[in-house]
Amino acid sequence: QVQLVESGGGLVQAGGSLRLSCVASGRTFSGYGMGWFRQAPGKEREFVGTISWSGARTNYADSVKGRFTIARDNAKNTVYLQMNSLEPEDTAVYYCAAKAYGTSLQWDEYDYWGQGSQVTVSS
Repeated sequence: QVQLVESGGGLVQAGGSLRLSCVASGRTFSGYGMGWFRQAPGKEREFVGTISWSGARTNYADSVKGRFTIARDNAKNTVYLQMNSLEPEDTAVYYCAAKAYGTSLQWDEYDYWGQGSQVTVSS
């Protein structure tokens, strides 16, 4: 089992920045690929980005590419989502997720989920 706890969400004005953190406990964190997903009210959960177990490879949705950055610190069992140049369209609940044996763009292929962190961007 892996437990994921997120923090760092909040309210920010358009153009601002936030950093989400996701701390893992349980099984060896470094063995898991990590993903970030988001879900806005009335919409389906969508892919934001992924990072490989080593941190060497990242992948981003086109909508956030160049604005969001994912990093991980395996010594701290933590993955981060740095969000810059935020837009009202980024408003959503953001989830981190862990997947054994790689990463995926598909949310239903992940094994463990955080509780979600609300990000609200005002115009």
